[in-house]
Amino acid sequence: MFRTVCAIGGASITAADELGQGYYQVVINWFGGWHHGQPDKAEGFCYVNDCVLAIRQLRNYFARVLYIDLDLHHGNGVETAFYQTSAVLTYSVHKYESGFYPGGGGLESIGEGKGRGYSVNIPLRNGADDATLKRVIDETLDGVVERFKPEAIVCQCGADGVSGDPHQAFSYTPSGLSRAVSKVVSYNRPTLLLGGGGYNHPNVARTWTTITADLLQTDLSNEEIPDQKYFTEYGPGFEMKITASNIKNENDSSYLDFVINSVNSNFDLIK
Repeated sequence: MFRTVCAIGGASITAADELGQGYYQVVINWFGGWHHGQPDKAEGFCYVNDCVLAIRQLRNYFARVLYIDLDLHHGNGVETAFYQTSAVLTYSVHKYESGFYPGGGGLESIGEGKGRGYSVNIPLRNGADDATLKRVIDETLDGVVERFKPEAIVCQCGADGVSGDPHQAFSYTPSGLSRAVSKVVSYNRPTLLLGGGGYNHPNVARTWTTITADLLQTDLSNEEIPDQKYFTEYGPGFEMKITASNIKNENDSSYLDFVINSVNSNFDLIK
């Protein structure tokens, strides 16, 4: 376990150094993104919080760091670490309902003290799809970047909201999540991309491969899964494409209006 923790945390710290020293504009650690770990304990399968370690390392180079969390679950460990500072703004899009882990991430969680206004939470109901994700990001993230003016960005790209995950909560597709990540990269800041949750392993691989390919402007839309020892797990279609599920989207326009307006109303707190 210790060696695993060192590998996860060390990779993200090294990635942060590569960005800080100007070697690269975008660095990826798909093994990272363990966003639930707390200062004094493991939580949510996370025995280290490499997101926090990377952000702290980036702060040696950049005055302001924006953390974006696209995982199905709220990025509670990262929010807790920076809840009272204005140097790091945390932005999390996640499922939020009574009894769903980790339980936080409501609209009322906006930070405390010097950090008041620097925690942005977008709580979604069951069935969120690509259009849902696109709308909330398009109508809130630009405002965050404009007000906060980050010098670097860390983006956690958890794939447990992708269609086919055992949670059966959201209905994202790899292309929908990739569009969100491409928007993040388009801000042209030094950016660290991390992995995260995802319990349908073939779909996680499809998702992170799609994101990587899109950033490299490589078209994989007509590609088939290559022959390798896990090939049978990609059946029955053995294709890169994932079709969105038919789960009911409970995020209607009126609810999204309420969430977006609530988030945007706090932007004046960001200085």
